[in-house]
Amino acid sequence: MTTVTTASPTSTAPTPGQVWTRARGILAVVLILVVAGITFAVVRSGTNHGQLDPRSAEPKGSRAVAELLKARGVSVTVATTLDEVTASTGPDTTLLVAGPNLLTRSQQLRLDAAASASGGRTLLIAPGPEATTRLAPGVHAEPHRAISALAPSCELPAARQAGTADMGGTRYTTQDPSAVTCYPAAGLPSLVALPTGQGGDTVLLGSPDLLHNERLDKQGNASLALQLLGSRPHLVWYLPSLADPSATTDDDSPGDGREDPSEDGARDDASDESGFLDLVPSGWVWGTLQLALAAVLAAVWRARRLGPLVTERLPVAIRASESAEGRSLLYRKAKARDRAADALRAATRTRIAPLAGVPARGAHTPDVLLAALSARTTTPDHDLSTLLFGTAPSTDAALVLLADQLDALEREVRTS
Repeated sequence: MTTVTTASPTSTAPTPGQVWTRARGILAVVLILVVAGITFAVVRSGTNHGQLDPRSAEPKGSRAVAELLKARGVSVTVATTLDEVTASTGPDTTLLVAGPNLLTRSQQLRLDAAASASGGRTLLIAPGPEATTRLAPGVHAEPHRAISALAPSCELPAARQAGTADMGGTRYTTQDPSAVTCYPAAGLPSLVALPTGQGGDTVLLGSPDLLHNERLDKQGNASLALQLLGSRPHLVWYLPSLADPSATTDDDSPGDGREDPSEDGARDDASDESGFLDLVPSGWVWGTLQLALAAVLAAVWRARRLGPLVTERLPVAIRASESAEGRSLLYRKAKARDRAADALRAATRTRIAPLAGVPARGAHTPDVLLAALSARTTTPDHDLSTLLFGTAPSTDAALVLLADQLDALEREVRTS
């Protein structure tokens, strides 16, 4: 009888234990980075807000004036929907509208009706031509002027007590004999106060700069801000948002098709949200980038040469319209509203940059493009920033509204 002995096969493939030993260090580093990012996001989520936001301590935020008002006994409430605003108006309430140009026509008309009947004060931040027509009938918006220290030159008590303030921006004209006009820039006022009956009034402020944290201690900015916003015991701070259900009740595009400097992203943005990298300490970001660069160099070093690329003709020609429609359906199916919004904004920036005299390399640089567009539109810089570089819409309706706003802005630039 013959006994056959079969040798165990020898394999050079790593065992599961060896794979785990090699990978656990990398997994531990990745886990630490993820936990740290989530921790910083949670810590900063309650303090990181957008421009002209009473909760923001950033230079362009307005937390300082909100805290001063609270110290004087004025309650400050942040509203992001029109329903919240209309439910809060009254004779003992001041309503600050941070982005009147972001509102649709129906929103503007509804806001005007509620404000006129409230008997309180309504403060509009840099309303443009269409927003002014609907929210302050009889007042017309004029071209933007640089912000500078201006004297009040009027009889408005709040302005006379505040004295010189950082004013300018959008200027206004009116034939209403009851209107009070202050802080003229190049002969036209940048602050207009209109009585609205029932003891209320509407104040148009050409620029939000005096409400920013970084400017509040300059000139008479703090005095003017406190007197305009603290004349009543309650203040409703309205930050319009693309997520507001009332923004999709009709097909109208926003009043001016542009952003307001009071809201950087909406807005914005919708309103403003920070990216993940903003929540990670800068040292960790640079360390991760160095590790990534080292990994890329190692991959290039060890990679095999694949030879030159070979071009290949497509078997069929696809129409651009069919390709765009197919891509949009894929975005919709994947609920990729962020990618769709990025594509819409990038295409708009590419088309309007040459019209504003900006070279192609500067079309996607906020500082370059916004500076050139501000001279061709009556839209405040903040509105432009939120519209062209803001955050992703949260609903399909908000995405459609963003497309309408971008179309309106492009039409304005082409006709200016």
